[in-house]
Amino acid sequence: MVYFIIKCALSGVIIAVVSEVAKRSPALGALIVSLPLVSLLGILWLWRDTGDAERIASHAESTFWYVLPSLPMFLVLPAMLRAGVGFWPSMGASCVLTIVLYIVTVAVLARFGINL
Repeated sequence: MVYFIIKCALSGVIIAVVSEVAKRSPALGALIVSLPLVSLLGILWLWRDTGDAERIASHAESTFWYVLPSLPMFLVLPAMLRAGVGFWPSMGASCVLTIVLYIVTVAVLARFGINL
C-alpha cells in the first residue's frame, strides 16, 4: 500500500509542477509535459512490479502507436479556442476526435498485423 501511495504522490507532483510552470510560461510547461515522464514512470513501475522485459517492450511499442493519434488534439484545441469556440466544447470535440483516431489507428494497425 505504501508503494502505491508513493507512485500516486510522485505522479501527482509531476502534474502539479507542470501546472504551476505553465502558469508562468506556457511554452516551458508544454516542454515539460511533452517529455515522456509519465511513460518513463510507467515503465519503471512496470519493471519494478514485474521484471518482464517483453511486457515493457510491448508497453513501449503500444505507447508509440497511441501517441500518434493523440497529436491532432494539440492542433485542433488551440484552433477552436482561437476561433472563439468555448473551452468545454473545444475540449470535448478534441477528446472525441482523439477517441475516433484511436479506434481508426487500432483498426488500421490490425490490418498490418500489429495488435494493440
